Amino acid sequence: MTHRTSPNGSEGPLDTAYDTALLDLDGVVYAGGDAIAHAVESLGTASGHGMRLAYVTNNASRTPRAVADHLTDLGVPAEAEDVITSAQAVARLIADQVPAGAKVLAVGGEGLFEALRERGLRPVESAEDEPAAAVQGYGPDLRWSQLGEMAYAVNRGVPWFASNTDLTIPSARGIAPGNGAAVEVVRIATGGQPQVAGKPLPPMHRETVIRTGAKRPLVVGDRLDTDIEGAHAGGVDSLLVLTGVTDAAGLLAAKPEHRPTYVAADLRGLLVPQPDVTADGDAFRCGGWTAAATADALVLDGDGDPLDGLRALCGAAWSAAGEGQCGLDAGKVLARLGL
Repeated sequence: MTHRTSPNGSEGPLDTAYDTALLDLDGVVYAGGDAIAHAVESLGTASGHGMRLAYVTNNASRTPRAVADHLTDLGVPAEAEDVITSAQAVARLIADQVPAGAKVLAVGGEGLFEALRERGLRPVESAEDEPAAAVQGYGPDLRWSQLGEMAYAVNRGVPWFASNTDLTIPSARGIAPGNGAAVEVVRIATGGQPQVAGKPLPPMHRETVIRTGAKRPLVVGDRLDTDIEGAHAGGVDSLLVLTGVTDAAGLLAAKPEHRPTYVAADLRGLLVPQPDVTADGDAFRCGGWTAAATADALVLDGDGDPLDGLRALCGAAWSAAGEGQCGLDAGKVLARLGL
């Protein structure tokens, strides 16, 4: 895949250009259990236009049924089969490497335990149970003793797996430690490295393709290092929404595999054509804005929709960075855009 030098435009709304939206949940549809502004209405409209909605999450704590029920309660009707989790991806990864019916030391939430049982594996809680594998997934009630059991098993040579390694997770009160933080604790205690299933790695993409059968998917996410990188690795288009972890400054500094196809403020971006970003020499134009890179800063002229200004700045920043990351000062222009 060629490296992107600016966000793309589209002739029509994205919900008619792609058959399936592969939507991240935390930071995209909800945060801390509450729906993000405009998410419910936008998803309802996209579904009404014929776009299939599939929810692809690195959070392994809840079962697909629990996630689907939560979405339905928020006003987004969903079934369990519409939800794909990193717990399902890691369970398949483990099942491919251990005997049928094997014991697996599991630390995480019910979503992980159910996914293991779905693959015919038997979750256990102690390193003394002689597990054939050990796996970590996010669980809000994680105990220090559970990390101890994981370390004991890994230090004995038990194959180690992780649903995902996201260091943080959005919540209603802010950003909290994610599964990756707990994985780091075990890594420090053991010196090992787990096999990881979640975004952006191939096992998650494989699980998503198997379960959705999408032909023209669009990955929709808020994280560059999981959602967007995963789309890049899978060779599919992506939409970044600015309702979660990634802010405007982080987007401008994105390295090539973290540059999304499209950028929108929120999920309303699914319902409208995306504006073109055009290059004119070293300048990039979008809407009423023109952006360029100088020796030490990004500059911006014009007015209009702030998101068009950000898209133009992406063109200037990504083009200047080439194969690397843009380190030019963008503070003044982002303040002008209110971003």
